[in-house]
Formats: sequence, C-alpha cells, structure tokens
Amino acid sequence: MNEVRIHKTGAPEVIQSSDGLLTLSVPIQFKRRAGRKQVTLPSGEPGKPRPWDSAATALQLALARGHRWLRMLESGEAKSMREIAALEGVDNSYVSRMVNLTTLAPDIVDAILLNELPDHLTLFDIAVDPPALWEEQRERLVR
Repeated sequence: MNEVRIHKTGAPEVIQSSDGLLTLSVPIQFKRRAGRKQVTLPSGEPGKPRPWDSAATALQLALARGHRWLRMLESGEAKSMREIAALEGVDNSYVSRMVNLTTLAPDIVDAILLNELPDHLTLFDIAVDPPALWEEQRERLVR
C-alpha cells in the first residue's frame, strides 16, 4: 500500500520492512506563497523557486514580444511593423524597439531571462539602437 505522510519535524530516515519494501521519511512543509504551494526545507529555508513561480519582468515580457513580432514578420503573418503596431494597439516605434531585442547577444538574453542584469539598466537602455556587434552590446551594458 502506498501512503504519503508529511512529517514537519525530525530527521530523514529509511525503514526497511520484512517484505523488502523501503519507507523513506523526509521532513518537509508546504507553505502557500502568492497562491502557490512551496516546499519548505527542514532548516526552514524555502525550496529553490521554479522559473514559473514568479511573474515575468518588464524586460522578459519585452523580449518575448520582440521575438513574437519578428516571427510574425518572417512568417508573413504581418507585412510590416506598422501593421503589428496597429494589431497590438501600440506605437510603431515601440514595436521597432522590441524587435531590436532579438539581436542581443545570447549571454545578454540569458541575463534578461534569469533576471540578472544590473538594476540600473532599463528597457530603454537596452532596446534603443543596440549595437550590431555583441561585444559592443556587452560594453554598453557595463557603462
């Protein structure tokens, strides 16, 4: 018979029964954080957060929009950035800046997705007229 019991205290232990089955006892707690259940470790520390447990940042959303709009252009779904702007109800220059994000160096994209860019950088700093060369993009971010 399979059974799950939640132990809030105590040390992990393994118990072997006479029929050869193993029982693994691991003390954990579930706590509700922002409407989601989160595992709390025995030390009281929260478990490692999953990427989908936090809301996307403005930069992450902008990067996703830029890639979606570039796909729309490349597939012929939209004929121009003006058409995308009209479909989305935004300014043409905004669409252009978001599509600019698709030219960023892979390590900069990773930093955006992991939310590891310096706090002083804004979407405007990154999306407006980014250099074509990745090394120049990196230099621009450290200034």
